[in-house]
Amino acid sequence: MTALNPTLQTMCQRQSIRRYRDEAVPAEHLRLILEAARRAPTGSNRQNWRLIVVTEPALKKQVAALCMDQTWIGDAGAILVLVKLPDQGDTNGAIVLDHAILAATSLGYGTCWVGAINRAELGALLGLPEGYVVQNVTPVGIAADTPPRRPRKAPEELFMAELWGQPLTYEP
Repeated sequence: MTALNPTLQTMCQRQSIRRYRDEAVPAEHLRLILEAARRAPTGSNRQNWRLIVVTEPALKKQVAALCMDQTWIGDAGAILVLVKLPDQGDTNGAIVLDHAILAATSLGYGTCWVGAINRAELGALLGLPEGYVVQNVTPVGIAADTPPRRPRKAPEELFMAELWGQPLTYEP
């Protein structure tokens, strides 16, 4: 098997972290994470998304409460709130947030893709203009612990060769 390059290593190392140490993310690391997000591809290079960085402790707690009381989110050093512009789909934002999450992982931070959100109330809390919608949230911080890796489905359960129903197999 071919050795994994650093990008593929980061992709394979990433996992959802739900316990964080009470430590700030240094501004230089946040800048690198945001720059990775800014460079994410979007359809026709529209860059039709916005990202709110929340680091103020009281506001982090409020954001976490509006993520269906997942209070652990507020323990991370920062929370990234992905915002969709009016009349936009989810694809571009998903690519953007994934770039940020992989950049954070490469710098040694834990993250967790969060979709259980009271979008209307969180949007109001963060002052979103009418028509703008919170899409997803991820905490970014130092993991307080590393959970065991969860199993992945076998390739033949996920991939097909040429046509539907023809499993594509390989050795992971």
